[in-house]
Amino acid sequence: MTDAIGELRVDLERIKADILELAQIGRCDEDRGIYRMAFTDADMEGKRWLASRIRDAELDQSQDGAANVSGVLAGATDLPRILVGSHIDTVPCAGALDGTLGVVVGLECLRRIRETGYVPERTLELIAFSDEEGRFGGMFGSQSVCGQINPELLATKTDTSGIRLFDEMQRQGYDPLAALDAARAAESIECYVELHIEQGPVLDSLHKQLGVVDEITGLFTWSVRLRGEANHAGTTPMNMRKDAFMGLADFAHEVPRILDENGSDRSRATIGKAQILPGATNTVAGLVEFSLDVRDTSDVVLEELAAAFRKALSAIARRRDLMFEFDQKSFIDPIHCSPDVVNQIASQADRLGLDAHRMPSGAAHDAQIMGGLVPVGMIFVPSKNGQSHSPAEWTAWSDIEAGANVMLHTLLNLSSGR
Repeated sequence: MTDAIGELRVDLERIKADILELAQIGRCDEDRGIYRMAFTDADMEGKRWLASRIRDAELDQSQDGAANVSGVLAGATDLPRILVGSHIDTVPCAGALDGTLGVVVGLECLRRIRETGYVPERTLELIAFSDEEGRFGGMFGSQSVCGQINPELLATKTDTSGIRLFDEMQRQGYDPLAALDAARAAESIECYVELHIEQGPVLDSLHKQLGVVDEITGLFTWSVRLRGEANHAGTTPMNMRKDAFMGLADFAHEVPRILDENGSDRSRATIGKAQILPGATNTVAGLVEFSLDVRDTSDVVLEELAAAFRKALSAIARRRDLMFEFDQKSFIDPIHCSPDVVNQIASQADRLGLDAHRMPSGAAHDAQIMGGLVPVGMIFVPSKNGQSHSPAEWTAWSDIEAGANVMLHTLLNLSSGR
């Protein structure tokens, strides 16, 4: 590469304009949150916006059967290509950066390289994956690329309101079965890289401009039911109750102990949702249903935690005279990022004078799915006060610029053909 390419920098004002413009699509005036959930009309408008920006950048624009939007900067060879991207769908009442930042930065990197006239050895492809936020469970776009989608999943995936993915895709003019053709051969891709806000407080608290992700956490989620016996709150003696809520209370107190004994410093466990039935003030709880979200970067630790949580729940059920049952709602394997890609990112950060912090990702990302197919790497930029999935989500422009420049030069090095 020439010295001029080595000194190349992104155009921050263009990144700003893209982020702020896309943030208006799906914006709610009442709560200022963004509602661009997968395959809604707002999501489709966002995809059309992105496709237009890709064409404006004079990149080759396309969309596959899973509605993943791509922009391609052709390389000089047919060597396996480099993918960079993230997603532009959101959770309800979202902020402006989650997913979007990685797509906008990827677009700016390809746009900036094309403007110089430099032709990389390897083709560079921006990809904005569909439904990373899991409206229909999983990560539909990246799972399609990795060949993890089948006709049964297409027919049965629903959102929390019971709306089928199949029907929603048809409503938006897609042939759902075409998602099966979105699968790529592993040998066609050299690696996948993604820039993302951290969505946590670590970088902000350490005053670091950049995180280099070395591992992405795995997770399992359970829907747990403790069944007791609903009875009168006044006439049922305390020692004769089969109180399902007390079982949940016992279990909640067991969570820290189980993490201490069976987890690691990267383990997390969360009871995020609970329902008490019948739900009357004068009735002993006969049924409690609750969620359990457990994460770690080691598959061995996840297995040990699962066994320990089952054992604890069984013991509590016996002691409280309850029935215990659970359904596993999801499982995602942890992924180790490619050491070569991690070192490339760290090297470019060092060259640009940035103090990068190596860290795991506690959230799942498209990189996690892609990591089952090809080598992956991730760049984190700080989240102000650790906030995400909220209109308060934000990252300083200077941190965005720093992360984007590291991504730019990582892509230039990865695409050099070596």
